[in-house]
Amino acid sequence: MAVRLAVDISVKVKRRAAMRIGELSRRTGVSTRLLRYYEGQGLLVSERDSNDYRRYGPDAIERVTRVRELLAGGLTTEAIRDLLPCTQGGPGLLACEHSVQVLDGQLSRVDEQMAELARKREALLGVTSTLRAGEVEAAVT
Repeated sequence: MAVRLAVDISVKVKRRAAMRIGELSRRTGVSTRLLRYYEGQGLLVSERDSNDYRRYGPDAIERVTRVRELLAGGLTTEAIRDLLPCTQGGPGLLACEHSVQVLDGQLSRVDEQMAELARKREALLGVTSTLRAGEVEAAVT
């Protein structure tokens, strides 16, 4: 009898741990549409019920949180897909050569974008300066 009870309890715990897409959305603050997109990009994995509803495991919340953090850092979904195998059970990434290369590549892209923005800023300052000089000339005449 005790053995059967232990088996029944483990099955109930397993069922509770799985959640549908709506619950995952509520718990992460990410829309169901975006969760489906993450799944399509290989960033999130679900199983299907007999009625074809998505079911996510308890690790899905952490996974979605990690994806959001990496997206906020400017990584593409492709880069995130490459990094996810390097994620560990808690916050952060495993320090491996691959993860360092992916992040170094992203830092290089950010540096390039910053340099481009600085060039654009200087160009806009030049145009603004010219326009302001024209305003002063128009006001004097």
